[in-house]
Amino acid sequence: DLQHAPVAHRVEGDSVRRIEHRQCREGGAERGAPDVGETVVEGEFDRAGNAAFRRLAGYILGGNRAREGATDSTRIAMTAPVAQAPAKIAMTAPVAQSASPGGYVVQFSMPREWTLETLPEPLDPRVTLRAVPARTFAVIGYSGTWSQSGYEEHLKKLQEALEQGGLKWRGEPMWARYDPPWMPWFLRRNEVWL
Repeated sequence: DLQHAPVAHRVEGDSVRRIEHRQCREGGAERGAPDVGETVVEGEFDRAGNAAFRRLAGYILGGNRAREGATDSTRIAMTAPVAQAPAKIAMTAPVAQSASPGGYVVQFSMPREWTLETLPEPLDPRVTLRAVPARTFAVIGYSGTWSQSGYEEHLKKLQEALEQGGLKWRGEPMWARYDPPWMPWFLRRNEVWL
């Protein structure tokens, strides 16, 4: 999250911009950014993302149990982006989970028509559902492959742009992927959020 968020910056042809996940009213209840399904995976950057994607895709493609005792599973529409961040923060009660050094938290945003109360329960205990608070990020977008080197290159550009603008940030950076694996690499949309 940014302490002071600019409207926009330009960095060597890459766009750095500000985005906000604002609170909005849906069905009479306050709701922040979309609820997420997430999982923590230990391992290297690329492998962790791929393993987590398969786990989370299993959930939205039917690896779940409908609420209120129904026996049928439910398919949930795929949304973008898929976000990935280092797993350094322990989850809070009522679920206690220690941080996963060297691992990553990977999230799928759930479609807005679903809430934590209506989303089906994951069958895989490694998949959790949670609400995400409203936040503000600085974002740099780029196209290319899904690689740790691309992520690190653009994270550095974003940090330098924010430092040049005299801006401070809090929290871990997140990497967002918007396209399916079969999209040609040069058309893939990626972002780093800070």
